[in-house]
Amino acid sequence: MAKQFTQEDDDLLAELGVEIENQKQSNRTPREERIIAGFEEIQRFVERHGRAPQHSEDKDIFERLYAVRLDRLRALEECRSLLVQFDHQGMLTGAESVPAEPAETMDDDELLAELEGAAGTSAITELRHVRTSAEKRAAEEIANRERCEDFDSFQPLFKQVESELKADIRQTRPFGKDASVDAGNFFILNGQLVYVAEKGDDFQTPNGHPDARLRVIYSNGTESNILLRSLQRALYKDETGRRLTEPDMGPLFSETWEDDDIESGTIYVLRSLSNHPFICEHRELIHKIGVTGGKVESRIANASLDATYLLADVEVIASYKLAGINRTKLENLFHRIFAPAQLDLTIHDRFGNPVRPREWFLVPLHVIDEAVQRIREGSLTALIYDPKTARLVG
Repeated sequence: MAKQFTQEDDDLLAELGVEIENQKQSNRTPREERIIAGFEEIQRFVERHGRAPQHSEDKDIFERLYAVRLDRLRALEECRSLLVQFDHQGMLTGAESVPAEPAETMDDDELLAELEGAAGTSAITELRHVRTSAEKRAAEEIANRERCEDFDSFQPLFKQVESELKADIRQTRPFGKDASVDAGNFFILNGQLVYVAEKGDDFQTPNGHPDARLRVIYSNGTESNILLRSLQRALYKDETGRRLTEPDMGPLFSETWEDDDIESGTIYVLRSLSNHPFICEHRELIHKIGVTGGKVESRIANASLDATYLLADVEVIASYKLAGINRTKLENLFHRIFAPAQLDLTIHDRFGNPVRPREWFLVPLHVIDEAVQRIREGSLTALIYDPKTARLVG
C-alpha cells in the first residue's frame, strides 16, 4: 500500500530541499491524471495560438477536439474542482469556445477515452481518423432516410420535372452561386432528383447563421427531415450537385394581338361522363385541362374510343380564348402547376392494354379559373397547386 505523507513529513522534506509536488501527485487516481493531462494540452494550444480552441468546421480537426474537450471539462463540476488550481489562463470560466453547431455530448467513459491518448503513449495528434461532426451528421441523415408514405402525390412532380428538363423548360446550374433553399426547389444530389417539399420556420444557429428544418423527398421514394444547412453542405461537396431552374416557359403570349384579334389558342376544361365508380364519386372535381389551336369539339369528337379521354364521352365545362399563345408551353405549365393533384387511375384501352391518362387532375373549377387569370397577369409560373388546401401557393 502506498505511504500516506503527513504534514510533518512534508515539513521535514521541505527543510531538506526535496520537491514534494510530484510526491503528492502520485495520490491522484489514473482518471484524474488523464483529465489533468488533457487540460494541459488545451493550455498549450492556448499558449501557441493566443485563443481558446473553436468548433468551426474550417478549423483543424485537433482544434475541434480540444474545443469539445474544453466544453465538457467546463460542464463537469468534478473536473472544474480538480483543474481550478492549474487554470492560470482562466479557461474554465471563459466563454471563448462557443460551438458553431451543437457539440456532441459525451458521457464520462467517452471523455476518458478521448483523454486517454493525452496521458498514454499515444498523443492526440496521432489519431488515425476522426470523423468531423459534419461527416457524422451527413452519415446519420443518409441512414435516417425513410420510406415516403405519400410518395404517390410527389411522383408526378418528378416525372414532370424530368420531362421539363428534356424539353429545356428547366435547366441545371452548378450549386454555389445561388445557395438558397426554399420549399418547391428541385436539386440533383448524387445523381438523384431531390424536392424540398416543406420548409420550417427560420432560426439562428449559435454562430449566427440562418437555418431551418426541411422535409426533403427523393426520387427513389424516400424522404428525410434534415436541416437546410446540411442539404447545402451536401450539395457543395457533390461535384455533380445541381440546382434546377424554375420553368422557363418563354413568352406565353406575343407582344401584340394577331391581325383582326384572331385567337391563336384555346384553353379547355373537360368533365368525364364515364361510369367508372371513382369518377362517378368525384365527377365534380375531376377535370382534364388542355390547350388547342383548333376547335375543341373536333378534339373530343371520338372521346369514347380514346383512352386519353378515359374511353368515355366528355363535356366542355369551360374554355378560354387567348391570343398569340405558345400552346405547347402553356399546356406544360398547367400540367406542372397541377401535378400534385394528377389523377392516379389506370384503365384498359380497346386492346386490353393498361393506360394511365396524364392530363386529368383532381382540381376544383374555380382554381382553374384563377390559374387562367394569373396567366393573363403573368403571375402563375412561380405557383403550384396544394391539394391539402385546394389553393395555388407560392
